[in-house]
Amino acid sequence: MKTLIVVDMQNDFIDGSLGTKEAEDILPAVKEKISEYKARGDEIIYTRDTHQNNYLSTNEGKHLPVEHCIEGTAGWEIAEGIYIDGCKIINKPAFGYTGWGDFDFEEVELIGLCTDICVISNALLIKALFPEIKVSVDPECCAGVTHESHDAAITTMKMCQVDIIS
Repeated sequence: MKTLIVVDMQNDFIDGSLGTKEAEDILPAVKEKISEYKARGDEIIYTRDTHQNNYLSTNEGKHLPVEHCIEGTAGWEIAEGIYIDGCKIINKPAFGYTGWGDFDFEEVELIGLCTDICVISNALLIKALFPEIKVSVDPECCAGVTHESHDAAITTMKMCQVDIIS
């Protein structure tokens, strides 16, 4: 079975406090990809960046002093039309989720936000934990903080044997 991991497709990263036009632009492709996985009956897992009210006093908050994805706020929610009922949601307090080893993946594809932070972190963690499975990323369903950092992340993942869908 293939697993699609939809990384941090949350309001704050799309049109909220850290939103970008690039994130808004990938919404149709992300929805189409999710629909394809759903139609095949494959597994879909969502990650959700999750911070608390003390975010600005955390290590991440000191490096990125923009409140975002505060648990329970509208910005923390997965964007409308993205979530499929019944799918697993993983709330993660950091860039990469460290519990992927508890899963029994056969093949994984990652899409979402941001290519250069959370997508790459999770792709490399999964690749390290499951070196013999196919791990892929669809760059058309990802957006980075900048075009340059998106491209750099794609290049880095390719060098680490993550398949880049073209």
